[in-house]
Amino acid sequence: MSTPQPPMPQQAAAAPNWQAAPGASYTSPIPVTRTHIGHALTSEWTKIKSVRSTMWTLGIFLLLVIGIGFLVAAQTTNEDFSDVPYTIPAFFGLMLGQICLITLGVLVVSSEYGTGMIRTTFTASPQRHRVLAAKLIIFFAVAFVVSAFSIALVGMMTSGMHGGSSGVGWGGSVIMGALYVSLLGALALAVGSMLRHSAGAITTMLGVVLVPAIMPAFLMMSDSMRTIGEKMQEYNAPNALARIFQLDTESGHGGAQLGLLAGVTAAAIVGAFVLLERRDV
Repeated sequence: MSTPQPPMPQQAAAAPNWQAAPGASYTSPIPVTRTHIGHALTSEWTKIKSVRSTMWTLGIFLLLVIGIGFLVAAQTTNEDFSDVPYTIPAFFGLMLGQICLITLGVLVVSSEYGTGMIRTTFTASPQRHRVLAAKLIIFFAVAFVVSAFSIALVGMMTSGMHGGSSGVGWGGSVIMGALYVSLLGALALAVGSMLRHSAGAITTMLGVVLVPAIMPAFLMMSDSMRTIGEKMQEYNAPNALARIFQLDTESGHGGAQLGLLAGVTAAAIVGAFVLLERRDV
């Protein structure tokens, strides 16, 4: 008689894969669109118009340029504008107002590092270069429009006070003056991106603006350093603006100084992009 065989153990059924999609034709209910630079620009525009630092810095900038320009224009006569443009009173306000744009340029990027919100920004937009490019575009557009408006308004006020006394066109000084201070602000933004610290970046930019204006007086005391002092005096921010506003037409109209600032700003922006991709948040 044959011995009965014990029943074979049944294999356990495989657990269902709860992570798998229900089918090949599954469609997410959340609309997915490919991001582009327009989204980053919209985001940065929302940021820059929402924070109080923008209103304060731009408000003080307008107050300095327009207010000081009006006071200077009120103290001048028709003969003072016989061979100079009507925008010269705006020059005196820009000497102080440029510090406001430098401060705003730094805060546009460094404030996010200070609060830690930069992590949220890079999570929403992993393309870091796109974020920095959007910050630069939005800031430069805002700075240029505000500065050009303030310079042009001073020119119109001065023209109204001393109508017909100047035969010098002043449209070029509006564009070049606004471009110069806006490039300074963009340079400050790039420095802020590299240093990631508001106080350090603002201090660095103040040194960039103030040191070349002070040092030539000491460098030209020495014969060996005189050439460096003269070049530094020629290309510092106050003298560059003076040439743009035609206070010193014998040394040009500020084109070389504007070109140097554009080159330095471009180099700083390239450095900011490189460091942004290489460093952790």
